Amino acid sequence: MSKFKVVITDYEFSTLGPEEKVLSAVDCEFIKTQSSTEEEVIAAAKDADALINQYAPISRKVIESLPNLKVVARYGVGVNTIDVDAATERGVVVSNVTDYCMDEVSDHAFSLIMACSRKVVLLNNEVKAGNWDYKVSTPIYRLRGRVLGLVGFGRIPKTLANKAQAFGIKVMAYDPFVSEEVAENAGVQLVDLNTLCEQSDFVSLHVPLMKETYHMISDEQFKLMKKETFIINTARGLVINEKALIRALEAGEIAGAALDVTEEEPIQKNNPLLKMDQVIINPHTAWYSEEAQLELKIKTAQNVTDVLSGYYPTYIFNKEVKDKVALKEKNEESVSIRN
Repeated sequence: MSKFKVVITDYEFSTLGPEEKVLSAVDCEFIKTQSSTEEEVIAAAKDADALINQYAPISRKVIESLPNLKVVARYGVGVNTIDVDAATERGVVVSNVTDYCMDEVSDHAFSLIMACSRKVVLLNNEVKAGNWDYKVSTPIYRLRGRVLGLVGFGRIPKTLANKAQAFGIKVMAYDPFVSEEVAENAGVQLVDLNTLCEQSDFVSLHVPLMKETYHMISDEQFKLMKKETFIINTARGLVINEKALIRALEAGEIAGAALDVTEEEPIQKNNPLLKMDQVIINPHTAWYSEEAQLELKIKTAQNVTDVLSGYYPTYIFNKEVKDKVALKEKNEESVSIRN
């Protein structure tokens, strides 16, 4: 009988081979499930030591129903599927992977900025519909000298800022947790959210979903934006009040939107955004490349392996849990011994 039980709550990958290879370093049973509710997770993982999670809810009820639980490792940067407070109270480590798709998301966000700026999707659709006429895309403005406003200034938006600046785009950012010095070193002007909304030609969202960011972009913010402004979202759909976005688009308060994420995923077929020519919608794919997917899978499984081996994982989200658990910090000596 294996010493540990690791349960994957849900996944959309064609193979779990990379995870199994990493987890082979510890004596564990790896259980694969496709759970979508609290009850299904609890039933599948009642004696689990570790959970690997994609979309299934890891609520307080789930955490309190799993007495052996030591770690919840989430595929991705955000941990909005997990009740982090409940996990911390119970001494459960929550881990994520913060650096696996920095280039992918920043590339995707910039691709959406370019597509909005040059009206690429609109022109493509018009040509395929038999209309060979550039005037359907007017107005188009020169990209150099435009202003990109970044809501959030973590790793991904910092990478995006560098790429945008190479095209002659001015960059400003709103992030109350970032210092003036950090922004200045990146050549970025730090401003408040209202100023960013008023002055930006492109507003790109890069914040996690939590109480403070839920619907942080709503009617008030859209009314501050210029009619030429495009909003780009590669973060989480619920950061934008979608009804307010629809109102702003219908009223011509902003020029358009490019969304890799929506409030409800998959987006409902009757959503008005689907019929708007000035809106680009992708199926939550900004994170994806073959390389990023492999890196995500390996690092997520390594977070579990670290905890079950008695170490804090490299990517620990709830650092406050260190007051409740007796794990060791990883160092070169411990890593060499384990390898």
